[in-house]
Amino acid sequence: MPAMIRTYLPRCCSPLDDHWPFTRPMTGAQLISTHFDPSRLDEGDYAVVGVPPVRGVAKRQAEHLAGRVCAREALYRVTGVASVPAVGEDRAPQWPAQVSGSITHGQDWAAAIVAPASEWRGLGLDVERLLPSQRAERLVEEILTPAELSRIAQLSPEQRAWRISLTFSLKESLFKALYPLVLTRFYFQDAELLSLDTQPGTATLRLLQTLSPDWPAGSQLSGLYAEIEGRVLSLVAIAN
Repeated sequence: MPAMIRTYLPRCCSPLDDHWPFTRPMTGAQLISTHFDPSRLDEGDYAVVGVPPVRGVAKRQAEHLAGRVCAREALYRVTGVASVPAVGEDRAPQWPAQVSGSITHGQDWAAAIVAPASEWRGLGLDVERLLPSQRAERLVEEILTPAELSRIAQLSPEQRAWRISLTFSLKESLFKALYPLVLTRFYFQDAELLSLDTQPGTATLRLLQTLSPDWPAGSQLSGLYAEIEGRVLSLVAIAN
């Protein structure tokens, strides 16, 4: 495996971290993360690290830059080539054919995961802040299905907020993992969280809508999750 590339790091980004936060390993996967500070963004950073700029406020620019810097390092670790995924017409990252990958950012933290496509045909990584109880309850009917709502009916407000936050993140990861395979958009009500095992940090999700012949309604997928610095990080990985 190549070592960390010795390249210029944008002033807005902290040193890159390759800590694996989940309890279960993934063959060939590399997860790279960084903290970023939009107030330290320098427009020249884009050209120096080879990332095409994006329009928007400083936060939007910094998170995009940080995510691509992480992706560049993860791609180098897996392929030996330090490339940057382009942005497709659907705004999704365009990964080299020999890998699968995913990028996420939130709360001044960004990460990317890359793995060989021969091992993993779909990857979805998502980070979300843990929602306060009142905010979680305002969003709950958008995120959870009626069956999911019934499963959290007896939980305390804090436990409900944590479950809603995690379900939100897992469904975002599910979409990121499946969309490149089915090229069909689907939404929170089109999948459900069936079960959680908190000790190893694993989850089982089920599709409620047919997305393609290979992914009919009822298909079940596994997810991983971890809590980091007041954020929940989730991963859905589809093996070959």
